[in-house]
Amino acid sequence: MLNALADGVIEKTRVEHKKKGRLEGTPDAGWMIIDYGDIVVHLFDPDLRRYYQLEQLWSEGKILLRVQ
Repeated sequence: MLNALADGVIEKTRVEHKKKGRLEGTPDAGWMIIDYGDIVVHLFDPDLRRYYQLEQLWSEGKILLRVQ
């Protein structure tokens, strides 16, 4: 699931915005990050997302898009 999400984000961003992201993490680890410099896409499985509580960590950051 995470691999498909990362592939979709990378492809759409490359085609529509001509941006190439740097991918880190693996689906087996339960997390992946796509780094575009000024924008970072975090992909986590549900258990790790609850564990790290990213919404609280970044609570003052501006959310541009939330996909669930």
